[in-house]
Amino acid sequence: MNTPSIFRPLANPDVLLDLRSLSYGTGTRQILSNISVQISRGQIVTLIGPNGAGKTTLIKIAMGLLQPHSGHVILDPKLRIGYMPQRLQVEATMPISVTRFLLLAPHARKEKIDGVLAEVGATGLHQARLQDLSGGELQRVLLARALLQDPQLLVLDEPTQGVDLKGQAELYRLITQIRDRHQCGVLMVSHDLHLVMSATDEVICLNQHVCCHGHPEQVSNDPAYLELFGKSGAAAMAVYTHHHNHSHDLTGAIIKGSEQ
Repeated sequence: MNTPSIFRPLANPDVLLDLRSLSYGTGTRQILSNISVQISRGQIVTLIGPNGAGKTTLIKIAMGLLQPHSGHVILDPKLRIGYMPQRLQVEATMPISVTRFLLLAPHARKEKIDGVLAEVGATGLHQARLQDLSGGELQRVLLARALLQDPQLLVLDEPTQGVDLKGQAELYRLITQIRDRHQCGVLMVSHDLHLVMSATDEVICLNQHVCCHGHPEQVSNDPAYLELFGKSGAAAMAVYTHHHNHSHDLTGAIIKGSEQ
């Protein structure tokens, strides 16, 4: 039987989300085993790990999309979460402008759109067709969509997917600026430790369980990390590619049948 999430104010008001001893599996396959993660206000926590490590599953549990088989998800019931999916499936035969797309987000208000687009560096894209955006522009629009929730916690699944190296560095700097400006917590999935090092406070290396965790420099020298990604550590991470296993529709919902 799945363990329900526990909705209650946490003892420490700076703690936004407390994941305790989470385990999850499907059939005979164990995906997560005894995972504990805590996200505090103003903290950026990055999940890394190989394909099939359970990173996206952990994010889904944190957001209440999946229930763990054991363990607890403890959060304030009023916690506002802004979610940025890695991949968005856009129907080419259904043209939609950036403004219209953003208005599809829950609780979106038209008067806030100018502000969030300016904040992510996407001013001037209001009437652009979603289908015509570059990879970097689309990721900024997805980040703007998450900010429309006025989030206390941002959940970002591979926020630099489809963006060139320079654009990735710019997006990570932008995420840090957003954290500083809003003092929100950030839970982020990334495949590239050496790029995200300056933009994260804590790294958690997953491979069904927590292999190691700590400051990025500490993790990059941890034997468990080196065993997963090779003795070159960060260099191995730089060439590692992550293949996402599900898509999202225009509202951000996971498309049925597109995940594993």
